[in-house]
Amino acid sequence: MAISLEKGQKVDLTKTNPNLKKIMLGLGWDIKKLDAGTDFDLDALAFLLNKSGKMQTEKDFVFYNNLKHESGAVVHSGDNRTGAGEGDDELITVEFSKVPSNVDKIVFVITIFKAEERKQNFGMVSNSFVRVVDADTNAELMRYNLGEEFSIETGVAICEVYRYNNEWKFGAIGSGYKGGLDALIKNYGA
Repeated sequence: MAISLEKGQKVDLTKTNPNLKKIMLGLGWDIKKLDAGTDFDLDALAFLLNKSGKMQTEKDFVFYNNLKHESGAVVHSGDNRTGAGEGDDELITVEFSKVPSNVDKIVFVITIFKAEERKQNFGMVSNSFVRVVDADTNAELMRYNLGEEFSIETGVAICEVYRYNNEWKFGAIGSGYKGGLDALIKNYGA
C-alpha cells in the first residue's frame, strides 16, 4: 500500500526498498470546471541540483524542450497540453545509478504555460498530485496530493528526491512561486 504524504514530510526511498533502482514520478491535475474556457497547459519539469541547490548548467533542466538529461538519469515523457483524462498527465523517470555524482538533489515542479498571458494560476487547478512508482515493478510507493490553494502562484515545486548518507530520500515540498518558470529558473539557476 502506498504511503500518503503531507507537505514537508520526508521518506526514505532506497534504504527501505533496497531493490529500488528506478522510479517514475507520475504528475496529474484537473482544471476546475468554473475556470474552463481557456486552455490550460501545465508542464512538469525537473531541476538537477548540486550541493548549493543550483543547476551547474542549463542542461541540468529537464522539461518539454529537453526530455532527457545528458546522463540518461532523468527522462521526461513529453508534454501533455490538456491534462485530459484520468491518472498521470506527465511522467518523469529517474534511474539512480545514472545520476551524476555532482547532483545531490532533483526538484520536480509544475508550471502553467503562458499563465500571465492567459491570466491563469494554480487556484484554478484541482486534484494535483505526484505519485512515486517503482519503475521495475509498477508498484506505487507513495503519493502526495497538493491540497493547498495557490491563488496567485503560477509554478509549484512539488517534491524532491535527494541523496542522504548514500541513500535516496523523497521530500514533499508544496511551495508556490509567482512568476512561473522564470521565477523557478532564477531560484535554481547557476
